[in-house]
Amino acid sequence: MDARIVDVDGEIRLGQLLKLAGVAESGSHARSLLGEGEVTVNGEPETRRGRQLAPGDVVVVSLPGGDEEIRVR
Repeated sequence: MDARIVDVDGEIRLGQLLKLAGVAESGSHARSLLGEGEVTVNGEPETRRGRQLAPGDVVVVSLPGGDEEIRVR
């Protein structure tokens, strides 16, 4: 799986990252992905859309077409 790299200035919330990376179409779509247990941060399941992420964090989203890995840089 190739990782998608997203450059951020400081920190970003998980819901914002999912939208910025193009994995979620909207905030409600991000909330749905998180609520269904489809998202992990650094290998741990995450359900909080407001979770603060920093450079070095790795987010994996399980989608029907395969997993999407997003690396925060």
